[in-house]
Amino acid sequence: MALLPTHRPRRNRKSEVIRNMVQETNLTVHDFIYPLFLIEGQDKTIEVSSMPGIHRFTADRLIDEIGQCVELGIKAFAPFPSINDALKDRLAKESANPEGLYLKTIADIKRQFPDVLLMTDVAMDPYSSDGHDGVVDAETGEILNDASLEILGQMALAQARAGSDIIGPSDMMDGRVAFIRDVLDRNAFSHVSIMSYTAKYASAFYGPFRDALDSAPKKGDKKSYQMNPANRREALRELALDEQEGADMVMVKPALSYLDVILDVKNHTNLPVTAYNVSGEYAMVKAAARNGWLDGEKTMLEVLLSIKRAGADAILTYFAKEAAAVLRRG
Repeated sequence: MALLPTHRPRRNRKSEVIRNMVQETNLTVHDFIYPLFLIEGQDKTIEVSSMPGIHRFTADRLIDEIGQCVELGIKAFAPFPSINDALKDRLAKESANPEGLYLKTIADIKRQFPDVLLMTDVAMDPYSSDGHDGVVDAETGEILNDASLEILGQMALAQARAGSDIIGPSDMMDGRVAFIRDVLDRNAFSHVSIMSYTAKYASAFYGPFRDALDSAPKKGDKKSYQMNPANRREALRELALDEQEGADMVMVKPALSYLDVILDVKNHTNLPVTAYNVSGEYAMVKAAARNGWLDGEKTMLEVLLSIKRAGADAILTYFAKEAAAVLRRG
C-alpha cells in the first residue's frame, strides 16, 4: 500500500474562512498613492490613449477627481505636471514659479483637502527644454550632476512652500537627498518628508507616462543616471547612501519587474519601502484585459498583492482608484 501524506498543506486552503484566516499579505486602500496628470486650461479631462481609464486633468477637474478618490478612502496623491513648451528652458526655471501651474495647483489642493497627503515630484524633465532630469552641458550633452543640485533644491523648497507633504526626488542625481534635506531644514521645512526614488531603473516601462506628459528626452537617453536593469546589488548601495543622506522613505521603480529588488531593499532597511507600479505595467494589464486575454480586475489585484508581498509598504499605482472601488465592494 502506498504511503499516504502526513503533512497536508491543503487543509489550510479547504474553505474561504480558513484561507482568509491564514492569509499572509493583505491589500488595503491605505497602501495606495495615486499618481495624477495635470495639464493647463480649464474644465478639461483628456484620456491618455496608452493608459485606458487614466486621464489628464486641468486643475479644476483634478480637484474634483481627488474629491471622488477621498470618498473611496484614498488619501495620498502624487500629481505630475505637463508644462507648456514655451515655459521650458535648460535650467527649468518654471519649476520654482509660485504662480506656475504645478505650485498653484498644489496650494489649491491643500486648501480644499488639508488632510490629504501630497507627494510632489522633484526632477527637471517636466520643465526642461532638453527633457532630462538634470542640467545638460550644451557642448558635450553630459548631464551635469552637481550643477543640477541647486535647481533641485530650489524646486523642492518651492514645493514645500506650496504645501507638499513629501518631496519625491526622482532625478537620480548623486547627493540630491542630502542637498534637498539641507535646503528644507535651513528654511524651516524640517517637517517635510523625503521619499527618495532610491532604485530607479532606466526602464522601457515608462513609455505611456512620457506620452502623457510629453517629457521624453530631446536627445539621448537617461542611462547615465538611471540604474541599469541588469543590476541588483547596486540598489543596496543607493539605499545606504539615501539612508545616510536623510531619506524618510525609499522607493523602487518600476515595481512588477523588480520584485527581487523590492525584497532586497526591504530586507536591508528599517525605513518604509515604497514601489512605483509604473505606466507600462498598468498599460500591459489594460491592453490584455481589453483583448479578453486576462481578467483585468483579478490581474490588477494580483499584481498589487505581489508588490506588497515583495515588501512594499506603499504602492504608487494608476490602479489606485479602480482597486479602491473593488476593495470597498469586498
